[in-house]
Amino acid sequence: MKKILIAAAVGMLVAGQVAAQESPWLVRARAVKLSMANHDATGLDLSVNDKTIPELDVSYFFNKNVAAELVLTIPQQQTVSIAGADSGTFKHLPPTLTVQYHFTNFNGFKPYVGAGLNYTKISKTNVLNGAATLENSSFGYALQAGVDVPLTKQVSLNFDVKKVNIQSEVYVNNVSKGTLKLDPVLVGVGIGYRF
Repeated sequence: MKKILIAAAVGMLVAGQVAAQESPWLVRARAVKLSMANHDATGLDLSVNDKTIPELDVSYFFNKNVAAELVLTIPQQQTVSIAGADSGTFKHLPPTLTVQYHFTNFNGFKPYVGAGLNYTKISKTNVLNGAATLENSSFGYALQAGVDVPLTKQVSLNFDVKKVNIQSEVYVNNVSKGTLKLDPVLVGVGIGYRF
């Protein structure tokens, strides 16, 4: 009986250590190149600039394969051009939530795919000296693929690509002119830390 109790205690201790080593939390910091698709249906020849932005994301692993990731950044200012000439700016904050599947049967790297939703808050629009405005929010899909390359047990190098559906109705003097679809591709590289 003592042997069984000792074996059970050792087993619980080892299981606790393994659980502690495999925390469900992963945080990544990335530099992301934001490339706009700029599909303009307004007839105004609108486009929004590309830029590189900082990104922070927090992932929670439900098991070794399935995780949820919340992608965050700070409000970003973008330049709006009409026929190639700068005509104003707006700010946007685009948090995104994806559910990911992580493949674990590769040696030395861990690829994943994901899909989810994006909500973009658009604010501080100042286009054509205030004559043009953008709809103040956008909901859309997000698709994702990436890979983590472990550097240590806790630190990894990350490469990530996302396609996000962002669009806004454009108004000039309070009259709708149609939709501007930004639909950016985000290509990122960064460092992850598994707690």
